[in-house]
Amino acid sequence: MSDVNSLEIRFSRLQRAARGEPNPPRELRARRLRTLDRLLRDNADALADAVRQDFGHRSLAETRLLELFPCYAAISHALGHLHRWMRPQRRGVSLWFQPARAEVRFQPLGAVGIIVPWNYPIYLAIGPLVSALAAGNRVLLKMSEFTPATSRLFAELIAGDFADDEVSVVEGDAGVAQAFARLPFDHLLFTGSTPVGQHVMRAASENLTPVTLELGGKSPAIIGVAANFEHAVERIIVGKTLNAGQTCIAPDYVLLPSGQEDDFVAVAKRVVARCYPDLGTTPDYTNIINSRHFARLSGYVDEARAQGAELVELIPGVAADPVSRRLPPLVLRGVNDGMRVMQDEIFGPLLPLIPYADLAQAITFVNSRPRPLALYYFDTDASCIDRVLNETVSGGVAINDTLLHIAQDDLPFGGVGASGMGCYHGFDGFQTFSAIKGVFRQSRLSGIGLFKPPYGALFERLIKLLLR
Repeated sequence: MSDVNSLEIRFSRLQRAARGEPNPPRELRARRLRTLDRLLRDNADALADAVRQDFGHRSLAETRLLELFPCYAAISHALGHLHRWMRPQRRGVSLWFQPARAEVRFQPLGAVGIIVPWNYPIYLAIGPLVSALAAGNRVLLKMSEFTPATSRLFAELIAGDFADDEVSVVEGDAGVAQAFARLPFDHLLFTGSTPVGQHVMRAASENLTPVTLELGGKSPAIIGVAANFEHAVERIIVGKTLNAGQTCIAPDYVLLPSGQEDDFVAVAKRVVARCYPDLGTTPDYTNIINSRHFARLSGYVDEARAQGAELVELIPGVAADPVSRRLPPLVLRGVNDGMRVMQDEIFGPLLPLIPYADLAQAITFVNSRPRPLALYYFDTDASCIDRVLNETVSGGVAINDTLLHIAQDDLPFGGVGASGMGCYHGFDGFQTFSAIKGVFRQSRLSGIGLFKPPYGALFERLIKLLLR
């Protein structure tokens, strides 16, 4: 039951259950998280194989490393901290209102919607689901139509282990996704492209549904003058080629000191040769998800070539294969802002190189563009690291590495500006899916009764004390 007509029925069932159980106890939340953990562990191989089918070929090792492992870690982290997260937080009370007390309580929002993208269909479903369940919510997930095998299996597994008014999974095409975004959720989380995120936010606004948007954009990698150069290139190339670059926080382009382009290419070729010694047959390299995205990436390459960019094959002699959709990694030199590869989020194994004269120019380049979801900086100079951290704005940062900030459960993950709004993971995710209620407890000894009409001489003396 994944058509548009069934959505209202599913949502109503979920919403009624949420209203009937407005604040489930910790034991129930923990049970749901443990059920999710068992579901993943018991079906890990089947889920990895389903993702492989959807991509034509997706590295099983990458699925285990990039999807299953962070899911297990997120669940374990939530279970280990849930008691502390749920505990009311004491807050201070002004001298004038003592001996009253104040606290903050976290309550479930209720019925939560999660729209899952195709590039990491397991992790980007489970990650926000963990946060929503820890916060005590009921959840409806919309899986991507680009991953039908994974979506179908995940829907079956969830239906087998959860009541349909606890967690429910919706399949279907873009029309279903549009109807999904129009439902009056208590919170809606969307992961995907910036243009689609705009449509989701517009649809959610009809119901004043609060949204968390995890978008993308062009995440830069900057190599500083004092960087360990070989290490920097290796980590950038590894971050770029995992999942064939189909990662929202993959390095989108590289800013490096002028004159180091040849050195970058030489090191990058060695790294790729070590990681993928036979790109045509290795099980470790992932295909592009579908023909449409393969054609999009090929179009970027053709346009850049036509406009004078130099295309450097990191695996010479290995051609792109439109049948298998295996696209070898390419470095692009001599790019300009008029090229689509420098305008759109690439989401594939193409890597433009942009030389800079000094760090100020690199920072200006980043700041003149929409704020990215991630920024990577490589350097050993602490003052330069602090300068980049202080003078740029991005969703997250990794210093001397790529991607790994997303795997830190105690760090918020989210974008800023065109790369998104709001965040989740760990306690930040618990907060995102919670109503944060301020509570003031008055004392029997309160003197606030002195501040009421009729206002006379005593009031004047007291108000002078307050306003001085």
